[in-house]
Amino acid sequence: MSQQLCILQINDTHAYLEPHQELFWEGDQAVYREAGGYARIATLFSQARAEHPDAVIALDNGDTIHGTYAGVHSRGEAFIEPLNALGLDGMTAHWEFAYGPAQFGKIVQALHYPMLAINCYDKDSDELVFPPYRILERAGIRIGVIGIAATIIDKTMPPHFSTGLRFTLGRDELPGHIRHLRETEKVDLIVVLSHLGFPQEVKLAEQVDGIDVLLSGHTHNRVYDAKVINGAIIMQSGCHGSFVGRLDLEIEAGRIREWRHRLLVVDQSIPADPAMQQMIDDIMAPHRAMLERVVGHTATALNRNTVLEATMDNLLLQAIAEAAGTKIAFSNGWRYGAPVIPGPMTMNDLWNIVPTNPPISVVELSGRELWDMMEENLERTFACDPYQQMGGYVKRCLGVNIYIKVENKPGLRIQRFFVDGELLDPERSYTCAFITEQGVPAKYGSNRRHLEIHAIEALERYLARHDPANANLHGSVVAV
Repeated sequence: MSQQLCILQINDTHAYLEPHQELFWEGDQAVYREAGGYARIATLFSQARAEHPDAVIALDNGDTIHGTYAGVHSRGEAFIEPLNALGLDGMTAHWEFAYGPAQFGKIVQALHYPMLAINCYDKDSDELVFPPYRILERAGIRIGVIGIAATIIDKTMPPHFSTGLRFTLGRDELPGHIRHLRETEKVDLIVVLSHLGFPQEVKLAEQVDGIDVLLSGHTHNRVYDAKVINGAIIMQSGCHGSFVGRLDLEIEAGRIREWRHRLLVVDQSIPADPAMQQMIDDIMAPHRAMLERVVGHTATALNRNTVLEATMDNLLLQAIAEAAGTKIAFSNGWRYGAPVIPGPMTMNDLWNIVPTNPPISVVELSGRELWDMMEENLERTFACDPYQQMGGYVKRCLGVNIYIKVENKPGLRIQRFFVDGELLDPERSYTCAFITEQGVPAKYGSNRRHLEIHAIEALERYLARHDPANANLHGSVVAV
């Protein structure tokens, strides 16, 4: 006799409690529609649980409590109540460590479900910081859920993310945990909950036998049709809570006999769960007036949905450069940040664009350093070995035009590099504005200094001076 099991996935929701604009590609154009919201997600979860009582698992791949004002203002604590209300069964993490390991640990203690990671170690004791797995029983099926946190936390993120911690890829540890769960714990299914990124997780599934389902995160892929790699069903479900992944399994004799995957758009057709909506309203009420204040207008649709250059970051860079009095500016290629359609811009939009609100910094970079910095970033974005891909998107740039061969070997991708319309001079010193060490890593440049103005104030001032603002693509990085 077969049994039914439903697995629900959210990943990379980035603290988006409420509905927001989302970009959808349709033919040759980008279309913007409202999507997301925890109250709608709660409804989808409730509907699945009503269809399959005691046969639903809900899991979260992380990047959950950072990315909006509600997240950073409360240092993640505002999300404890709504996350517990969703009835999740486990999570792993990445940007959760932005508040520091101690603060994240405090939040984990308040959650009703475990944080799972086979690859997060205490530097002093070399012991695991979190449980490596959890065993669940649903409809008579034993399921082992194994967590893998983002491996880049101690490699490319700011140092305070990983104070006292070290992170591995998790590849070497995973087979042993699978073997233990199969042979000792006698589980029927192995589910891997990972925040390595879709390319990395495909390679992981190719290398490691025994995975039944791999829930993928980090890279914001919209996997409309789950893939099967070495017997593992792999799915990932977009970002910002705009999507919920649903995998319905038919299990017979401890094996998956049939399965159906759906990427569900969390759109306006889904009614809000009243209890969750009230919870969100209470969280947002103290900040509503400030966040809804209009600070300017954009004539350009702003998004971060393109790898080489994005309109949202062009607006941010224009504001940074103007505040610093430079022609050149850099920021990280962040993936998160819900789109802003042409029209009014609010303080909420600004906090969504750059929730860390870092100070604007200035540094002197030689032409050679500019070249080397961009080659390093291109390798971290496009490395042939997925395990060496450690970025978000390509570093965002203003005042430069870089022509690249994506397919070339590391260090050989840049064909031509122009600064302010002129060929880059390797020996010349260039004054550059940037935000965070992800914009310009500490090993590059000299005379590095922070300005008194922070990113959100710079955006607010820029929008006041340029109304409406234009942030069209400049061809800052072009694949040829």
